[in-house]
Amino acid sequence: MYDLTGFQRDLLYVIAGQDEPHGLAIKEELEDYYETEIHHGRLYPNLDTIVDKGLVEKGQADRRTNFYTLTRRGRRELEARRDWEQQYVADLFEDD
Repeated sequence: MYDLTGFQRDLLYVIAGQDEPHGLAIKEELEDYYETEIHHGRLYPNLDTIVDKGLVEKGQADRRTNFYTLTRRGRRELEARRDWEQQYVADLFEDD
């Protein structure tokens, strides 16, 4: 996961949090988070990158719509990232 951009990591988080989201649903979630428009020229090449890296699988809902799901490797990478983050920020979120 170290070789992903922040945007690509955010794509993984959004895909993990939804049930087989299609590109438009992912785009809308990221636009809400980033509070700016996400262009197709940014979204789809980055989705293709994480598919090519084996972190996400792309399926076809119909002739025009693809959906995305995490692979087992994608889940492991997210878990490893969460564990890595926790070692640095866990104390920030503990109740006193």
